[in-house]
Amino acid sequence: MDAWKRLGGFIGSHMAFVSPACVVLGVLFPGQLSQIKPAVTALFAFMTFQSSLSNTFSNLARTLRHPAPMVATLALSTVVMPCVAFALATALFGSSPSLVCGIVLEYSVPVAVVSAMWVNMLGGDPSLTLATVLVSTVAAPLTIPLTLHALLGQTVEVDAARMVGEMAVSIALPALAGTALNDATRGRAARELSPAIAPAAKIALVLVILCNSTGVAPYVRVLTPRLVAVAAFICAFAACGYALGLAVARAARLPHERQVSMTYLVGMRNISAGAVIAGEYFPGEVMFPVVIGTLFQQVLAAGFGSLLRRLARGRAATGELGRGGTAE
Repeated sequence: MDAWKRLGGFIGSHMAFVSPACVVLGVLFPGQLSQIKPAVTALFAFMTFQSSLSNTFSNLARTLRHPAPMVATLALSTVVMPCVAFALATALFGSSPSLVCGIVLEYSVPVAVVSAMWVNMLGGDPSLTLATVLVSTVAAPLTIPLTLHALLGQTVEVDAARMVGEMAVSIALPALAGTALNDATRGRAARELSPAIAPAAKIALVLVILCNSTGVAPYVRVLTPRLVAVAAFICAFAACGYALGLAVARAARLPHERQVSMTYLVGMRNISAGAVIAGEYFPGEVMFPVVIGTLFQQVLAAGFGSLLRRLARGRAATGELGRGGTAE
């Protein structure tokens, strides 16, 4: 068991190297690694279950009673990021409406489910994270068409039933199961079960990164100078998303665990959902800005994880960890 836990600790502490290695492998071996795809939903469900074992219904109720951090996070991810993406993309790539459309779509999709795994690894607030992911996903069939219509004049009908069904399987049911188990065992699930299966959850995250990275392989092989510029923009703007979430949380003097949650909730997007919408409703060029985010999202998540660990160590050294006001 000790060796098993050391494996999980090694993966978690070296994600800044593991993530880019997985992306490279996904691009180099798409045919082989795409075989993981049928298991991705189950992997997401398992990661959500493990992440929610540290949650309680009382904490979830507290988040809903004092929703200011969640509302701020949703406003940043659903309103601010798409609008800024549209303004910048229009200024830089206005001569190519399809690329502008793809960039806006990339930042109109809901918060990524995998953000819960990163938040759990870095000691974030599971209640805030799970509640925000749920609300973002449930609202997506309304927010995505509204955003695309308001900014681009595009009319899109999102398959609400399919999206909600996928959300129930990968987020809602495992989150409720993990939270209920922790409450029923009076915290034993968080103390004993969660650490025991945490290495498996980290391996699941690695497999998801490997699988998702295969989708960008066809585009990497046909890069043009304009597409390289789009990729660079997506990388920089994605980094700004993480930084914006962290900056707003720190400006609001939220506790460290909520700073962690807001960093990932604002920074990470459900790229798979965006790819599906792009493939069904738009020309092929729209797909590139959406899927190219796969190259950067997990790598940036690992980089900001290292930053958050340094901030936590700094606050712990000065006796500030856990202090700070809330925006409630």
